[in-house]
Amino acid sequence: MCACVALVVGMVAAINLAVPMLASSALRPSASALVWIVDVYVIFFACLVIPGGAAGDRFGRKGVVLAGLGLFAVGSALSAAAPDVAVLLVGRAVTGVGAAAVLPNTLAVLLHAVPVERTGTTIAAWASMTGIGGVLGNVGGGAVLSGGSWRWLFVAAVPIALVLVVLVARVAPVSARHDRRLDPLGAVLLVGASVASLLGIVQGPEAGWGSPVVIGGFVFAAVLFTAWTLVGLKHEHPLFDPRLLRLPALRSACLGMTTVFFGMFALFYVNASFLQYGKGFGVLGTGLGIIPLTLPIILGGRHVGRLSRRIGVEATTALAFAFVGGGLLGLSTCDDRTSYVVYAAWLVATGIGVTLALPTLSGVIAESLPPDQAGVGTGLQATTREFGSALGVAVIGTIFTAGFASALPADLRGDHLTVAQVLAASPADRAHEVIAAFVSGTSTGLRVIGLVVLGVGALVVLQSWWSHARRK
Repeated sequence: MCACVALVVGMVAAINLAVPMLASSALRPSASALVWIVDVYVIFFACLVIPGGAAGDRFGRKGVVLAGLGLFAVGSALSAAAPDVAVLLVGRAVTGVGAAAVLPNTLAVLLHAVPVERTGTTIAAWASMTGIGGVLGNVGGGAVLSGGSWRWLFVAAVPIALVLVVLVARVAPVSARHDRRLDPLGAVLLVGASVASLLGIVQGPEAGWGSPVVIGGFVFAAVLFTAWTLVGLKHEHPLFDPRLLRLPALRSACLGMTTVFFGMFALFYVNASFLQYGKGFGVLGTGLGIIPLTLPIILGGRHVGRLSRRIGVEATTALAFAFVGGGLLGLSTCDDRTSYVVYAAWLVATGIGVTLALPTLSGVIAESLPPDQAGVGTGLQATTREFGSALGVAVIGTIFTAGFASALPADLRGDHLTVAQVLAASPADRAHEVIAAFVSGTSTGLRVIGLVVLGVGALVVLQSWWSHARRK
């Protein structure tokens, strides 16, 4: 089960390493298409993880895990063979649906398989794989992509998924089914609303912020989110009851979790390109280069509970956002002349913030819900994490594209503003101008993301403090 988690989470991180290769590939994706290639997987993953857990309860967890792994393999194979961007996006969407079926049901299978006295240890091991999976995705993805083609990343995922199908079929126990009603309309509305909102964000720099596609995307998103809320309020057993967001502690913790992953995956998106273009790292070195961010998560996570009990949840959360936002602002000051040691130090600072935030906010979400809705809490955490990841990639991709275009000399601008394509079309003696524009766009993006994290973090802490004060 932990290997399944590492596979579906690792793919979220690994695809960022392939962005420079995709940009210079024969597919010739635009800057917005690159963002969609990364985000389509995460959107379907985020929006369907709660329905995926409900499907496991209804049809059997083991069977849904096997079906999810099968979809993951099919989607990866389709992505690997994609002749154009459209087919690649379909493959990524299918893979995301598979991931959403796998993730929530792995924990359910584990809890059914182990004795009650081992439940705590089992949950901790499962949860740690969501962090370790990101490390494995970066290192393993870097090793695979060293072969020289982005297609190898998806080719490698197919046999791994198929091996896991065999192992799960042989090892995982069959658990009892529950007559839990599904909410397919709610799931469709949530996916549609998420895609429409990101369409407006991603297409803004290319189509223009006043263009019909951008305005239509935002309007359509508002309509679909409203419809999703109304359906949830009227449904007797919705997958997620919107009324739960009336709980101040739950609302602030969900916003906080979304914001932390918003910052972290915005960084992941530009980190691979920065280390390859700005620092001259190879793809494997780039995968290893993000490890300083994960060291605090791996080494310090078990100590956060003790710190939170000593200084309080609000103070721990405030420190978390200060480190995440401050780390991103520090990274925004780095350029191609900055020592990697300095860059790594800012990664560690950001990682400390993530380490403080995840268990603290997860605990608030879990404690805000009654015990009979523990499954909803698990799904809600996964949804907020993945949606924050998708939003972070979309926003920084948009800001970077605009910043890169404005910093690039006018005579070097083309129709497709990706770094690889501009470098390929520019004279060799002007490559430094392209890299300088790239670094400028990256710095602007990280600066904006860092300020957003600090601002929203302050709101989360104030709301948490106000809610705690009212309870007293």
